[in-house]
Amino acid sequence: MPPVGISGMLIGLLIYSQDPIHMKRIVFVVSLFLITSAHAQGPKLVVGIVVDQMRQEYLYRFEKKFGTGGFKRLMNDGFMLKNAHYNYIPTFTGPGHASIYTGTTPAIHGIIGNDWYDRTTKTDVNCVGDERQKPVGSEKGNGDVSPWRLLSSTVTDELKISTQKRAKVVGFSMKDRGAVLPAGHMADGAYWFDGTTGKFISSTYYKPGLPLWLDKFNGQNLADQYLNQDWNTLLPIEQYTESGPDDTNYETQLKGKEQRPTFPYPLKVMRAAYGNFELINTTPFGDDLLTDVAKASLDGEELGKDEVTDFLTISYSCPDIIGHAMGPQSVEVEDAYLRLDKNIETLLKELDRHVGAGQYVVFLTADHAVAEVPQFLKDNKMIGGILRQTIMEAGITEYLKKYYPDKKMVERVINQQVFLSTDAFTGDPKTAGVDMLVVSDLIARYLITLNGVAQVYNSAALKNGSFTEGGAKGAIIRGYNHKRSGDIVVLEEPGYIGWQGIVGTTHGSGYSYDTHVPVLFYGYGINKGSSLAYHPITDIAPTLSVLLKIKFPSGCTGQPAAEVLK
Repeated sequence: MPPVGISGMLIGLLIYSQDPIHMKRIVFVVSLFLITSAHAQGPKLVVGIVVDQMRQEYLYRFEKKFGTGGFKRLMNDGFMLKNAHYNYIPTFTGPGHASIYTGTTPAIHGIIGNDWYDRTTKTDVNCVGDERQKPVGSEKGNGDVSPWRLLSSTVTDELKISTQKRAKVVGFSMKDRGAVLPAGHMADGAYWFDGTTGKFISSTYYKPGLPLWLDKFNGQNLADQYLNQDWNTLLPIEQYTESGPDDTNYETQLKGKEQRPTFPYPLKVMRAAYGNFELINTTPFGDDLLTDVAKASLDGEELGKDEVTDFLTISYSCPDIIGHAMGPQSVEVEDAYLRLDKNIETLLKELDRHVGAGQYVVFLTADHAVAEVPQFLKDNKMIGGILRQTIMEAGITEYLKKYYPDKKMVERVINQQVFLSTDAFTGDPKTAGVDMLVVSDLIARYLITLNGVAQVYNSAALKNGSFTEGGAKGAIIRGYNHKRSGDIVVLEEPGYIGWQGIVGTTHGSGYSYDTHVPVLFYGYGINKGSSLAYHPITDIAPTLSVLLKIKFPSGCTGQPAAEVLK
């Protein structure tokens, strides 16, 4: 709304004016002022939705089954970038959320994986792990987290800075990293699901206690209610023609399910095998619960209720957990997306009620897509396989014994990266450097002989490359942080995945099946339409920055998608 004093004065002139000509002029001035003031204000609320492990293809494959008020509302009344991709490797959850909100890639924002090997502590670290923090809302929950490892500011940080912290920023997810990284360093709060208690918790990084509205929400014990039912298909199962058979050999047998991984899933029986509330993450009811808490936050946090733009981040984690277990051709994945469509519709209706239609902007994207189950590819005469890191590490160790029988040359293999042992190259710096190059070359020679390995790059080759380079090497460079990444990076062949199981699937490569994700914008200041132009995921943050009239995030390398904005 415009400033009360000025608008009140104009309206007062209108009331007390007796001259019809003057009245018309004043009406015009008042109308123009109200319109321009509302426009200058910007949207009352930005809602960022990330769907964990969503392919762009799902929008097309399941479209006939979607209702009119969820995904289709965003597609038909908003703007869709149909050719949006991640432009780096590895395509994991932590890097994906960080890249969406910083407008840059792991080379700059530093989130190189969900977990990675830390050379200093010689341990694996979580991308949001922070031992200095304590859980809030649960004594034993995973609350020792914060965004301190994120090296760039986020669009949410920049909104806080530009408004002198008057903008409110809150984030929600079933996963801690899905809540923490989007909300940024300056968030008023980030909240995630605790499988031990069935409640949403936080960290002392944000505040010493949960807000009263969230305590009240947690008191409803909705997770318990959702798990006291069966998970059956939303529609008659014979209508799921966009998916493969319900009973296949490509799916994970969930704990507590005595028979095949098929519908229905008796959650009341299965939850006993988990001993807590973790089971909800493997069902679409986790998405229902997340929608419930996001809706409650609108009133609880009073989002979008004043002239300062607020920001709500939501990350739907369950599609990723279901997708890993069952694969992209499963009935379970299709059912999860049909139910998620209803959640999106419910959320949009609540935004209409709470904020007002046309007064908010929504964007929806994914943190990565997903590969096919390798065995499914093989059974259909295609190329695919599993490149297990444990076997890779054991093979490297055995191979190097021929040349260095008394030294451990490799400390860790993780995220398809090899970390060499720094202790093995101490002594004369001149010879140590040569030895490291020799060992790197030996490892590369061994790895390239393995089935499923397409190419091997050492750190020297990546240092000599360009951030703007094309192809697989350029994608690796953009995902490679020289302080945190390994000494050698392995690129898989198409269809191969780094996975420990024989069923289910994963993501992480730079191939289109992992990189091609939805990008939808809807609402205030957004055009209607679509574009086939290529856009990297890093274009989302600067596009929002232009819309909000704020600085780009500090590490931003993306460009605004001009066709999206009015």
